Amino acid sequence: MKRFHVHVSVKDLTASIRFYRALFAAEPVVIRHDYAKWMLEDPRVNFAISTHRQSVGVNHLGFQVESDQELRGMRAQLEAADAGLVEENEQLCCYAKSDKYWVTDPAGIAWETFHTLEPAQPASCCAK
Repeated sequence: MKRFHVHVSVKDLTASIRFYRALFAAEPVVIRHDYAKWMLEDPRVNFAISTHRQSVGVNHLGFQVESDQELRGMRAQLEAADAGLVEENEQLCCYAKSDKYWVTDPAGIAWETFHTLEPAQPASCCAK
């Protein structure tokens, strides 16, 4: 089952954690000096914020999948949407190692589809 993913670049991580903690009525499952993430069930979303992005606002959208098979199954849909699909394997990003595909919509918004392989330290930026 897919989980919708939203990554927002923020200016003030502490203020943003306080806001989203109240908005979601939930604690983040990951907090680092430059990053926080909520894994919400209602709605089913992986919502992340960070201060290590280029500009404040929506950084990228996407889908988190639960298996390599599900990731590979998304490839045809992503290629149909954007012939410029970029594949990345075992990428260190956002405190995890993941296999992923990137496409870009007509408005220039990056879409990441990924399968998390394992937690990782330290993070590297996953900006496209």
